[in-house]
Amino acid sequence: MFDTSTLIALSMIIPAGAAATNIIFRDRPNLRDTLTLLASMATFACVLGLLALNGNATSDTMTLLTVMPGLDLAFHVEPLGMLFAIVASGLWMVTHIYGVGYMRGNNEKDHARFFAAFSLAISSVMGIAFSANMFTLFLFYEVLTLSTFPLVAHKGTPEAIRGARTYLGVLIGTSIGLQLVAVIWTYTLTGTLDFTKGGILEGHVSGIIVPILLALYAFGIGKAALMPFHRWLPAAMVAPTPVSALLHAVAVVKAGVFTMLKVGIYIFGIDFLAETGASEWLMWLAAFTIIAASLIAMTKDNLKARLAYSTISQLSYITLGMALATSMGAVGAGMHIAMHAMGKITLFMAAGSIYVATHKTNISQMNGLGRALPVTYLAFFIGALSIIGLPPLGGSWSKWLLVLGAADAQQWIMIGVLMFSSLLNVAYLLAIIGRGVFLKGDDTTPTKWAEAGPLVWGPPAATALGCFILFFYAGTIQEFLMPIVEQTP
Repeated sequence: MFDTSTLIALSMIIPAGAAATNIIFRDRPNLRDTLTLLASMATFACVLGLLALNGNATSDTMTLLTVMPGLDLAFHVEPLGMLFAIVASGLWMVTHIYGVGYMRGNNEKDHARFFAAFSLAISSVMGIAFSANMFTLFLFYEVLTLSTFPLVAHKGTPEAIRGARTYLGVLIGTSIGLQLVAVIWTYTLTGTLDFTKGGILEGHVSGIIVPILLALYAFGIGKAALMPFHRWLPAAMVAPTPVSALLHAVAVVKAGVFTMLKVGIYIFGIDFLAETGASEWLMWLAAFTIIAASLIAMTKDNLKARLAYSTISQLSYITLGMALATSMGAVGAGMHIAMHAMGKITLFMAAGSIYVATHKTNISQMNGLGRALPVTYLAFFIGALSIIGLPPLGGSWSKWLLVLGAADAQQWIMIGVLMFSSLLNVAYLLAIIGRGVFLKGDDTTPTKWAEAGPLVWGPPAATALGCFILFFYAGTIQEFLMPIVEQTP
């Protein structure tokens, strides 16, 4: 029987080992891809083992290295990190199957390098999920950026190289120039960076310094894609769709908003933010990003670009939930990590399925495709309804809790923002379905079954089913997350 420390270590070591096996067996694709699938299953099993051992309790801290007093490389299990780890490791299995079908069906090159970098990114995500302090999280946050850079640049075209440079420049620039300053400042003020219920800053900082420090964190966490530091995400859409699906619908962007939540809950503390009003400006910026990104999404004809701006908008739901500084807002934000991940990965994989089957990338080219790609379009429809927030799909519950959080904070305008955003979601997502089902295609539009193959259309069908399942387990997820906002007696 493995203990918590061993399972945390294995959850990081196994994906790193998968990266190595991809390089070692680069000329044996079937063995290489099978070993990576087994590694994804083993990683998920480790995470489930941690869930069985700890539930939604916070475990003892596993310290690997003490750099300075109060500055440790350390790991533990707590509810928010546990949820993030379940989402990322569970969807890795689905996306690896999809990735194999996509890379082979689309005749992509350098599969071994691709899946090696992919696996290393998952290893870093596990490190982020189980970090016990901001120092450890920051280190793995940087590893995630560096390990995903080759994925964004994978195709090697001038467009891919430009997109990868933008990706790396924005994420490294914000984390080193802003987030690292905030981390050092926090350590100087408190003598620790440990994630602590109720936060660590109260009593150490006051006045105008509190919103300034929060701003350094908020803008320094570039992966959260707050405007104006959002350009990296549309630029990264030049990557193959499996990268967009997992890393830019789940791992990278969710690492950003996960970090934002950890900072708000465990560094500042929800009550401290509410008392000082330090997060009110962030609430308005998140609201602006939600609406502005949705409006931009409506103008994009490229399907992945539209989904990218949709993601920017949806990420700010999570930032808004934290900035509301209410318990329900924070729990709703945590729940939205899982709900949005399932819905958005469905949309991205469906977009890739369309591309593999037809090589069409622009929405204006997709008239009539729904009749030839019925499974893909049905999956897209279900994922879209979840993103919009309609029952019986998971996204409806996280949006409902965010509305309750706004009501608790008496922020009536924010309720209006959330409602208006959902209407914009309807406009830019369901229009894609309408074109595919109700409009007549051109001479290049297939008229018979044209799905790309079960490894490509099967995964989005599975995650679409997951959107339904999450609806019925939303109460369980809410209860699981409640300890993150409960004060220690």
